[in-house]
Amino acid sequence: MNVFGIGLPEMAIIFIVALLVFGPKKLPEMGRSLGKALRGFQDATKEFESEFKQEVEKIEKVVKEAPMTATIEPPEPKALSSSEPASDSAEASDDESGEPVETPSPETPIS
Repeated sequence: MNVFGIGLPEMAIIFIVALLVFGPKKLPEMGRSLGKALRGFQDATKEFESEFKQEVEKIEKVVKEAPMTATIEPPEPKALSSSEPASDSAEASDDESGEPVETPSPETPIS
C-alpha cells in the first residue's frame, strides 16, 4: 500500500507519533476532520473535472456543427496611372545623357 509515496511502515510510525502527541481521545476527532477535508477536496476536484469536460464538449459541438472553410481571393489588380512609368528602364534613364540616375532611398535625407 503506497499513499502519497508513504508505505505501510511509515504510516504506522506516523500513527503512533500522532497517538502519543494528541492522545486517544483527540485522535478520532482529528481523523474525522481530516477525512472530511479530503472528501471536500475530492468533491471539488470532481466538480472541476465535470465542468471542464462540459466546456470541452460544447466547444467540440460548435466546431463539428460549423466547419471552417477557407477561401483565397486573388489580390485586386492595381492599374498604373498615366503619371507612373510603365517599365524600369524609364526610371533608370531620366537624364538625357542616358546614364542611370540614383534615386535617394526613403531613409536618407534629401540635401
